[in-house]
Amino acid sequence: MADYVVGRPITVSMAEIRNAVAIQEPRPTEEAGKMYQYDDFIFVNENNKGVHIIKGLEEERLQKIKFLNIPGNKDISIRDGYLYADSYLDLVVFDISDIDNIQQLTTLENVFPNYYNFYVEGADWFNLEGVDFENEIIIDWELVVESHPVIEYDIFIEGDISGGQSSNGGSGNVSMTGNGGSLARFKIVEDYLYIVQENHLMVFEITNLIDPVFESTQYVGQAIETIFHNEGFLYLGSSSGMFIYSLAVPQEPLFISTVSHILGCDPVVVKDNYAYVTIRGGNFCGQEVSELDVIDISDKNNPFIATSVEMIEPYGLGVRDKSLYVSDGEAGIKLFNIENPTGIFLENEFEDIHILDIIPLEEKLLMVGDNTLYIYHYLDGNLELSHTFNLD
Repeated sequence: MADYVVGRPITVSMAEIRNAVAIQEPRPTEEAGKMYQYDDFIFVNENNKGVHIIKGLEEERLQKIKFLNIPGNKDISIRDGYLYADSYLDLVVFDISDIDNIQQLTTLENVFPNYYNFYVEGADWFNLEGVDFENEIIIDWELVVESHPVIEYDIFIEGDISGGQSSNGGSGNVSMTGNGGSLARFKIVEDYLYIVQENHLMVFEITNLIDPVFESTQYVGQAIETIFHNEGFLYLGSSSGMFIYSLAVPQEPLFISTVSHILGCDPVVVKDNYAYVTIRGGNFCGQEVSELDVIDISDKNNPFIATSVEMIEPYGLGVRDKSLYVSDGEAGIKLFNIENPTGIFLENEFEDIHILDIIPLEEKLLMVGDNTLYIYHYLDGNLELSHTFNLD
């Protein structure tokens, strides 16, 4: 016998979670996460809690106007006034065409794989016995020291973790889709919504925006973190590499190739024939090394790392014209010149700003970090701060 730190799940019924989805008045932001831009609005995710809606991007007079309370929410995407959000196992659809009268329209229940986060610091193994996976969701873990026979595994999971399924307003004739950053897990491409969740790529057909139709799901690898689209291909970032999928048949993305890199948290953006990947080491992300990889994707069947740049603590990144903007954690924002992608160089850096997510728009650069939204204007090889907005 030996003592082990056992993770025991804290659960909530799905009925309770579904009843909690609501459109609420603005509230303070405890910890701002990734962001999304649509029309005159910025949507800021608060991980597993919901989405803050901020109005006034065009005139740069920002104000919070609503909070979408969505338990288990990690990401959103918007098309022609309809917002799609995950809520643990469910996909929820809101009509935001009238921002003063937002309506919750549709809930597709149990469409996401019932995945759980086992990166619980200090746990030797997990006991899932007694969890009703058909009607409950694990929202947290309690760590308990227990005496058990000696276990020969590094991490041991006791119990069955199966149970979840895996299997028009707007702008006239011109479709309008919003912009997510490099940390996005949702991506709308024409009439399809693509979502990555841990190890699956899921496809929903959204020709009828009010009533999404689940099309397909496929296993794509471990620890899939981000999704990016460029010219008919999806680029998936994982902790061990980047995956390329063709959208020639949009309802069934086809695996083309992968390129491996050092273990680490991995967002990706693409411009022309190159993908730019930041890899953050440390904690549960992987090795201690952090770097920016430039990947040649001119031959989609044979991508390769063309060059790498050492980083400190990279998070989100964004590309516009010949500039690549990279959030390097406590080291600030770094602006790389990518006119020659295989010979990129640091053109400028801003040390006094700690950013999580970046969205480059045509005329403005949006950034979020430390519960603050930043709006910058572009200058040649530089940035000019135009507006800040405290999310607290």
